[in-house]
Order: sequence, then structure tokens, then C-alpha cells
Amino acid sequence: MKNIFAGHTNSYHGFTLEQALSGISRAGFKYVELSAVRGWTEHIMPDMGAEGKKNAKALLDKYGLEPIGLSGHCNLMDESRLADFELNIELAAEFGCKFIVSSTGEAHFGKDEVFTDEGLVKNIKKLIPSLEKNGLEMVLEIHGEHNTGEKMFALIKKIGSPLVAINYDTANVYYFGGKMPTDDIKTCAAGVKYVHLKDKKGEQKEWDFPGTGNGDLPLAAFMDYLDAQGYTGPYSIEIEYTQDYCMRDKDRPGDIDVADKEMADSYAYLKSIGRV
Repeated sequence: MKNIFAGHTNSYHGFTLEQALSGISRAGFKYVELSAVRGWTEHIMPDMGAEGKKNAKALLDKYGLEPIGLSGHCNLMDESRLADFELNIELAAEFGCKFIVSSTGEAHFGKDEVFTDEGLVKNIKKLIPSLEKNGLEMVLEIHGEHNTGEKMFALIKKIGSPLVAINYDTANVYYFGGKMPTDDIKTCAAGVKYVHLKDKKGEQKEWDFPGTGNGDLPLAAFMDYLDAQGYTGPYSIEIEYTQDYCMRDKDRPGDIDVADKEMADSYAYLKSIGRV
């Protein structure tokens, strides 16, 4: 059975939902991970209203894309954010997603956060009834304090639910954790149910995340290892470019062409190694 490969709309941070879906579709993808991260990439949101949701679904139909996951990052260390995340769970179910993705802390702009696994486990366990009700699995992204598969797998084991697993981000484990994904995955493969297949160029702490196959990470070898472990979950293509391009307003001529090219390059790379 072939894995599902999806384009992640966060690769179009700063662009509209239609620009994202158009580029992902034209690249060749049939599946999509949608972004619903407040204050960052708000392509769909729980409070967009019935008309907004209807329009978003119409765009998915127009571009022939099936949602597989929702990026709904919230700071799960903060108990007051759990209600927001439950709304994201409902949103993911409404759009037909099977997975909802979150980091454990703030995915962007988090400062001076206090992390305790005990508090985090307690908060995540409170979300399990909502996951059950909506038929979703929650996958926690390697990021921030939980910056390696080994650390994240230890957390997943403490939660102890089949509905909570790892979203393995191949670039984050190197950028945040200093580990090569081909080495680190051997510590946690049994807990992985979702992958952000993200590439990386340059030094460890250099923000440069190009299209899949345009960086330096051994992604084909990474997937070969997961194949051998029986992984059948999705791969989502996330591109975050250079820091300047990612963080600034996308209002320069040619900006959208950069995003479209990197997404198209990603699909072409996957095709060249027989993955799509």
C-alpha cells in the first residue's frame, strides 16, 4: 500500500487559501493538510462562519484536493487553550480530516514557556473524549522542548492513548534537536503516525527549509527505513523557505512563483524516487 502524500497549506504562509490550494493541486498532489493556526496561517478557522466554511470546501472541490490533516497548533501546556483546540478538533472533523496536528507549546513566537510533562499529559488526556467523539487522531509535532523523536515518544507513552501519536518533522528534529532524522527515527518509529517531510539546508540553526528534495536531508533513506518498519501513514510536504521570505509580507512581484516552484519541485522529487 502506497503512503498518502499531501501538500501543506502552511507552505503558503502569507498567501490566500485559494493560492495555496491552486499551487498544491497544480504541483500534482491530491491530498492536502490545512492550516488553522491563529495568528500565523489562518487558512480555515473555527470562527470563519458557515459561509466561509462553505467557500473553503468549494475551493477544495474546485482544485480536487482531499483534506487528510489539520494543522491546529495551540499551546497545550496552557489549560486555557484547550477549549480553542477542541474547536480545532471539531473543525478538522467537519472538513473530513483524519488527523489533527499540534506542537506541545507555542509553534510560533513562544517565549518563556514553562514545560512539565506531567501538566502536559494531564491536559492532553482531557482532549481524548473530543478526539473519540470526532473520530480523529492527534499527532504531536517534534518542536521546541520536545525536539527529538526519543523525547516525544517518551511523552506519548505517558499519555497512553492510541489516539495520540507522533508527527515526525524531519527538519525540526535537526533544527531544534541537532539530530539527523535517519538516526533519530530509530528511537521512535513505533510511535509515528504522521510525517512532515520537510527538508533543510545549511547549518543546524540556519532557517532554510526549501522544497522537499532541494535540501540536504537524506529523506529517501528516511522513508526507506519507515517502510521497513511497516509505516503506512501520510507524508505532508511542508516548506518554510528562508526566514526573510517566510516572515515578511508576501507582496513582492514573483513571491507566489517561489512558493509554487518549491511545491512543484517537491512533487517532482517524490515522483523521481517512485513515491507518487
